[in-house]
Amino acid sequence: MDPTTLFRPGAADFVANPYPAYAELRAAGRVHHYAPTNQWLVPHHADVSTLLRDRRLGRSYQHRFTHEEFGRTPPPPAHEPFHTLNDHGMLDLEPPDHTRIRRLVSQAFTPRTVERLAPTVHRLAERLVDDFCAAGGGDLLAQVAEPLPVAVIAEMLGIPEADRPLLRPWSAAICGMYELKPGEETAAHAVRASLEFSAYLRELIAERRHSPGEDLVSALIAAYDGDSGGDAARLTEQEMISTCVLLLNAGHEATVNTTANGWWALLRNPSQLAGLRAAPDTQLHTAIEELMRYDTPLQLFERWVLEDIEFAGRTLPRGSEVALLFGSANRDPARFADPDTLDLTRADNPHISFGAGIHYCLGAPLARLELQASFGQLLKKAPRLRLAAEPEWGPGFVIRGLTRLQVEC
Repeated sequence: MDPTTLFRPGAADFVANPYPAYAELRAAGRVHHYAPTNQWLVPHHADVSTLLRDRRLGRSYQHRFTHEEFGRTPPPPAHEPFHTLNDHGMLDLEPPDHTRIRRLVSQAFTPRTVERLAPTVHRLAERLVDDFCAAGGGDLLAQVAEPLPVAVIAEMLGIPEADRPLLRPWSAAICGMYELKPGEETAAHAVRASLEFSAYLRELIAERRHSPGEDLVSALIAAYDGDSGGDAARLTEQEMISTCVLLLNAGHEATVNTTANGWWALLRNPSQLAGLRAAPDTQLHTAIEELMRYDTPLQLFERWVLEDIEFAGRTLPRGSEVALLFGSANRDPARFADPDTLDLTRADNPHISFGAGIHYCLGAPLARLELQASFGQLLKKAPRLRLAAEPEWGPGFVIRGLTRLQVEC
């Protein structure tokens, strides 16, 4: 049987539990051609880790080829607002533009900067959990998991508190385009959100240019307007806008789903949760790493093949696409002992949930801080947290998470 028939990213039962299919893919080989999306599926940890660092693969090909030269059909003109926004963010750029933008933005995510944010993050987490517990519980996803990272990124960007409810819907609509084969309705929502979010940020940039603050938007404007270093050290306005959107999207989607998916995993493994509650100060760090490994929020990451490469006895031709299966890699028994078991004390845990290579997640230290703050507060203030209703998985596979997580304190 062709093992790729088990890979059904559009099926609800597969999204709910893709791990048995991943085991079959790993057992059947190192790379498999998946006809429905014309991609090469790579399921093993060692291979995913290696290919993330292979510069013969790229997040984009447009720094070297036109769509036609690469054998691809250009996106429909109606999708242009989404692609203008997406294609100028560093996640989908390659050097030298990626290098330039990452160098400028990384100044906001240094260990010292993240350390300075810690009191704010812990204060926000404490307030959210206090309110949640005072109400006797509710939807942990909507009331704790989502608001914390959105508030932190919005605070960093200097987005006024009154405007912050706009951010999550815009982000959700844009991120719909990262799924495999998104439909026209998804594209229409993403285009509308791209236009609205871009217009909002242009106004915010204009305000910050007139009245700069201590926020990241003001810092990016300084890089845009500054003369030091010449053009090679500057951002265009579109790059500024795309960077802000990327920071919001990437800065909360994984954290939100790690929080909700993680608590669902803990509630399904009561002995592990009891051990964590008994020793949160010593176990919390390894527990968060294990929860990111065990139910990876980003299941798949794509790369374009920029030149013919030989891999695992196959030729991957230029113009094809590789689908690196993060969720499978993080359950690979060749790298993790007893990988289908949740072990919150797991010390040797080189999961690839944050990626690797030049596109390694810039916000990983901040994400870990947020996760430690929210999990820590819930462990402390909701010692009897329990499930109130069976959760359901959302339709997304690439960015995989629950639709809600109803619990009682």
